[in-house]
Amino acid sequence: MKTRALVSLAALLGLAGCATTQTPPPDTNAPPPAVPSSAALEQAKPAEPQPPARPEAVPAVPLRQPKPMELVVLARPDTPIVAFRLVFHSGSVDDPKGKEGLTDLTATLMAQGGTQKLTSAQLLDALYPMAAQLGAYTDKEFTTFSGRVHKDFLPRFLDILTDVVLNPRLDAAELERLRANAISDVENGLRSANDEALGKVALDALLYQGHPYAHFVGGTVQGLKAITLDDVKAHARRVFTQDRLVIGLAGPVDDALKQALTSRLSALPAQGAPLVELPPVPTTSGRAVIVQKSTLSTAVSMGYVTPVRRGDPDFFPLALAFSHLGEHRQFLGVLFNELREKRGLNYGNYAYAENFIEDPGSTYNRTNIARTQQLHSIWIRPVVPANGVFATRGAVYFLDQLVKEGIPQERLELMKGYLQGYTRLWEQTDQRRLGYAIDSLYYGTPNFLEQYRQALAKMTPQTVQEALRRHVHPDALNFAFVTQDADGLAQALRAGKPSPITYASPKDDALLKQDEALSTFKLPLRPDAIEIVPAQSVMEK
Repeated sequence: MKTRALVSLAALLGLAGCATTQTPPPDTNAPPPAVPSSAALEQAKPAEPQPPARPEAVPAVPLRQPKPMELVVLARPDTPIVAFRLVFHSGSVDDPKGKEGLTDLTATLMAQGGTQKLTSAQLLDALYPMAAQLGAYTDKEFTTFSGRVHKDFLPRFLDILTDVVLNPRLDAAELERLRANAISDVENGLRSANDEALGKVALDALLYQGHPYAHFVGGTVQGLKAITLDDVKAHARRVFTQDRLVIGLAGPVDDALKQALTSRLSALPAQGAPLVELPPVPTTSGRAVIVQKSTLSTAVSMGYVTPVRRGDPDFFPLALAFSHLGEHRQFLGVLFNELREKRGLNYGNYAYAENFIEDPGSTYNRTNIARTQQLHSIWIRPVVPANGVFATRGAVYFLDQLVKEGIPQERLELMKGYLQGYTRLWEQTDQRRLGYAIDSLYYGTPNFLEQYRQALAKMTPQTVQEALRRHVHPDALNFAFVTQDADGLAQALRAGKPSPITYASPKDDALLKQDEALSTFKLPLRPDAIEIVPAQSVMEK
């Protein structure tokens, strides 16, 4: 949504005097008019247009709702592999308070815990000789059961897939096994082994405080411990229902397969619980959370909530701009080159125009992780603690420079050409094509990637910068850090003193001169809004 000031034409027009008024002849002896001074000319320059004020909150404009069990088919007879995606509009936002992680644990138990006919071990044994894949993934608002199999094994796989959803075993022993895994993922994975993911989870909790997005999709330790088998059974009936389901099929799909799958899935409950009504998200800024833990580096995530999502006219130019700033795990981004290549600060630095979760085995964003309320974010991969403030300042400096200066024509053409090709890699599998087609139902963006490519051809430096000035706000950033010396980092952030960097090898004068600007760049942080939390408390309850 955009807020535009409406200006009346009457306010811009003035009426001249009567057209018949006589003009006296010029005085040929009059002195020439005075030439205005350069200072006067400078003062007479029109002021730069100011970007619109940020809204006080990002409202929850509901995603579009497909019809119950809407079928998306991408038939392709030239492949023997059939791909399935069962996407439910159900995610961690549906977790009851005090039982955070229920949706993810329920989906995992359904996908991995066996069916009424097969134990969990027998389920694996049945899939292995078919070289078939079957899994579940939960995010904030969506849960996807996906699978793929050779058409020769289609009847057997169809039985298994539909039994996973319709007749899961939901065994008490399997619940305890998978609950233990989920708790370990929080205690030993998120908190102990993955500083980068910990920083992202901490940023989500900061940006969406008090909102259903705030907790980790995998749950909290105490929430997971509180879940009972009866909770799981009831939750499956509440959220995995026909009215929340979109069915995706790709590959050698015929009418018989479509009929068989939809007929079987009609045994799901017709209606579940009403969709969660998400509250507005306040657009507070200048906050920081520092997660203290034993670690050798400092990980940094930063971002703010935004009303811009797919379907907004400004989404495509913003997507290009964030790709220019830092396309995920690619070498052409400004942040990658400035902070890693030129300064050797870390492994990589990336920027995102929407929620981003890497699809395993690729460098691309997952599909079917749509959000009603999106965020803009920057991820600084771990740096030496002594360079933590400098790296943070550098990322904000180049974001600020992007908004103020835009993207030069030559660079814009480079990015447009790059994205014309790179976006085609995002849709190189049937699973990903299905995912995009299903996402488009919720965002109202048919042929989304083709729309993006068509929009790229029309972009100019001016249209991109106008979108940036409307929606990208470096002063709105909030920060999440993961580091050992949390007190020292907090003091440095509050003091705002220069954070010079030293190099082990000579650097050119131009870079050193720019470093002076980076090391003193003012971070948009409020000293009274910096909080330190121990890692052991993150997603505890």
